[in-house]
Amino acid sequence: MHATTTDLPVKMNALGAVARHQGEFGTAYGTLAAEHLVLATGVDVAPLLAGLDDGLCFAAHWGYVVRGVVVVTYGDGSTERCTAGEVVHWPAGHTVRVEEEAELVMFSPAAEHLAVMNHMLGVLATIPA
Repeated sequence: MHATTTDLPVKMNALGAVARHQGEFGTAYGTLAAEHLVLATGVDVAPLLAGLDDGLCFAAHWGYVVRGVVVVTYGDGSTERCTAGEVVHWPAGHTVRVEEEAELVMFSPAAEHLAVMNHMLGVLATIPA
């Protein structure tokens, strides 16, 4: 299975974040979702995670930082700075903030990540235009 990042459908385009998301992108090791993210400097997903347990993303992610800098904050308060050219794994229980405009390609367990994405879209729907 393969696709270009532009083949992935846009799931979210708001607040400086464009998330292209394809669920069920391979099933050999469990159903995975593929995602291509372009995130503006200053994007912070924490407000969109409000209402989830501890306000944290409960999906794990594996991926590659194509460009930019993101800071991942975990439930214990520890942080991890991820920069262009790095392969990353973010366990469940995190949030993400963008320090420098970023582009990432990520893979996640499909069901968990879709639930988080749908929650974030629900929060976005409550923000006045």
